[in-house]
Amino acid sequence: MTFDFTGKVALVTGGESGIGASIAKELSRLGCAIIITYFTKVELAESVLTEANNNGLQNLIVKCDIRDEGSVINLFNRAKNTFGKIDFLINSAGIRSHDKPLAGLSLSDFKNTIATNLFGVFLCAKYFINQHEQFRDGRIINITSIHQEIVSASKTDYCASKFGVKGLSKALALEVAEKNITVNCIAPGMVLTPMNKKAIDDLNYRAEQEKRIPLQYAALPIEVANMAIFLCSPQAKYITGTTQIVDGGLSLNRSKGAK
Repeated sequence: MTFDFTGKVALVTGGESGIGASIAKELSRLGCAIIITYFTKVELAESVLTEANNNGLQNLIVKCDIRDEGSVINLFNRAKNTFGKIDFLINSAGIRSHDKPLAGLSLSDFKNTIATNLFGVFLCAKYFINQHEQFRDGRIINITSIHQEIVSASKTDYCASKFGVKGLSKALALEVAEKNITVNCIAPGMVLTPMNKKAIDDLNYRAEQEKRIPLQYAALPIEVANMAIFLCSPQAKYITGTTQIVDGGLSLNRSKGAK
């Protein structure tokens, strides 16, 4: 299949690094104008923007705290004023678990994980839909995790947030189907991103974890980005309310646990 996104505009939250950056770069390479959000690391966002600008289009980076409704409203107002529309929303911004047993997890930490990973998706999806009334064939893609299906001890905050995004996505797919907006999740397994820094820095740790993966290796971000590209394409217009698992078979080994 050949993908051409000429004339399309994509908003990628958390597009300054990891999976989000890979998706933003691929979409821009295929002719899509992109909006990248970042929270604190503007230098990373600028680096992605520089690469995206090779497409010869107008692209944009916006500082946004997706936990804050005012910040999200500002994001969508800037996008509308610059591009007039957004065709694709990719909710990639998120944080990892605090990796603490529930009894030792503070309410503040739990709220922060839920606010970032779940409320952020809610807010961005809400304002995408509100601005999408005059357009058709929209796409919402939520980057979740195999932890939306498979739990691990000391990750109650993270699992709760990703289970929540899965449920939100399925219900929302029903709501917006009549608007020709599809809603799908991508659930990665072990991916070599800054969120998985230990696996990047510690080769022994990575090798031990990769033994749990049937395909025997951790993914690069592009392998998740490829699925996002497909879900944005016309070829995927009949797919909604689903989760596409990209994990090398890790979730098949659930009896061994997923880290």
